[in-house]
Amino acid sequence: MSALRPLHLLLFSLGVLAISAKAHNITEILSGFPQYSSFNSYLSQTKLDDEINSRQTITCLVLDNGAMSALTAKHPLSVIKNVLSLLVLLDYYDPAKLHQISKGTTLTTTLYQTTGHAPGNNGFVNITDLQGGKVGFGSAAPGSKLESSYAKSVKQIPYNISVLQISAPIIAPGILTAPAPSASDFNITALLEKAGCKTFASLLVTSGVIKTYESELEKGLTVFAPNDEAFKDDDVPDLSKLTNADMVALLQYHASAGYSPKGTLKTTKDPIPTLASNGAGKFDLTTTTAGDEVTLHTGVDSSRIAETILDSTPVVIFAVDSVLLPKALFSKSPSPAPAPEPVTGPSPSPATPAPAPVAEAPSPRAASPPAPPMDTPEAAPADAPDSSANSKAENDAVHVSAPALFSLLMIISATVISTVFLF
Repeated sequence: MSALRPLHLLLFSLGVLAISAKAHNITEILSGFPQYSSFNSYLSQTKLDDEINSRQTITCLVLDNGAMSALTAKHPLSVIKNVLSLLVLLDYYDPAKLHQISKGTTLTTTLYQTTGHAPGNNGFVNITDLQGGKVGFGSAAPGSKLESSYAKSVKQIPYNISVLQISAPIIAPGILTAPAPSASDFNITALLEKAGCKTFASLLVTSGVIKTYESELEKGLTVFAPNDEAFKDDDVPDLSKLTNADMVALLQYHASAGYSPKGTLKTTKDPIPTLASNGAGKFDLTTTTAGDEVTLHTGVDSSRIAETILDSTPVVIFAVDSVLLPKALFSKSPSPAPAPEPVTGPSPSPATPAPAPVAEAPSPRAASPPAPPMDTPEAAPADAPDSSANSKAENDAVHVSAPALFSLLMIISATVISTVFLF
C-alpha cells in the first residue's frame, strides 16, 4: 500500500493544479439557460459578470426572466446593479450546505456590502433553513422578512462557484429608492478635489482636457487620477517642460473610454486603450492583479489603484499612487556602452613587435549558456579542452537542456509507475 503513495501524491497534485487553473465564467454558465437570459444580460451591462469571474469563491442567486421583468421595468440601471449585487454571496453555498447551516440561520456578506453604499447590515443576506425542507432568503437589516426562497440548483463547480435560483429579489431597506446618478454626481473636478487629487484636477481644467472627459460621460468613462503626493515623487519628470500637445496627451492617457470598474480591470488580459491611444499601442495600459489589488503598467512605470472615488454606472473614477508615464512621451533610450579604459603600462619598444592582443574574459553580466550538470561524466575533472571544444560543449548544452528536462520527468514518472507494479 505504501508503494501506491507516490502515484497517489502525483495524481492528487495534478488534480489540484487542474482545478486551480480552471476559472469560472458566469456568462458562459448562464448562456445555456434561456430562462435566465435577462439576468445574464444585466450582469454584463452592469459589469457584475467581471466581478463575479474575478472572485475565487462565490455563490450567485439568479432570477428567472419573470422575476427580472418586475425589477427592470421600474428601476434605472444603477438600482438594478445594487439589487443584483445583493444576490452575489461571497461564500460557497450548494443545496447540501443550505440545509446544514449551524443553528439553522446565518448572515453572509455580498458584493453590495463591498460597494460602500450599504449602511449597517444592508449588504448582508439572511439565509434560514425553514421547516419542510425550504430555505428562505432576506435582507439582514433588522425587521426584514424572508421574502425569497430557494427554488433549485443550476450549476456548481466546487468550491469555486455555485449558481442557485431563488424565487424573488432580495430587497434591502432603501435599495430601490436610491436616486439615479445626476449631473452633480459626475462633477469630475469637484470629486477629484475632494479625494485629494487637486493637482490633477487643476491640470485638467487649465489644459482643457476636462471637456474631453465630460464628452465621454454619457457613453462611459474610467479615470485614473494621481493623488497630490504622486506629483511630488522624485521620479516624476518636470511636467512644465512638456509642450501643450504633450500635456494634453499625458492627461488623456489617464482616462479610458467606457465603464471599467475594478472587477473588469481584474479580469482584463488585453491592453487597455486610453483617450490618448492612436492605434499604435504607445498610449495603452496593461494590468496585473494580486488578490484584490490591481496595478497599472505603462511600460515606463507602474501604479497601484489606491481607492475608488466614484463607481456609478457608467462612470468610475479611481485614485492611483503614481503619475502614469506613457512610453510615447517618457521612454528612455538605452545608454551607450562605456568606452574601454586605456591600458596603462610601458610602451613597446620600436624594435620589439607589439604582443598579440589577448582575448578578454567575458563580462560577468554577459549571458552565457548553462554549464553541464555537475553529476555527469562530462563535468568531471579532465584535461582542459581547447576553446573550440568548450564552445561546442556549451552550444550542445543549450540545445539539449529542454529535452534533457523532459527526459528526466519521463524517467521519474516511469520509476513511480514501475514501483507501483513491482509492489
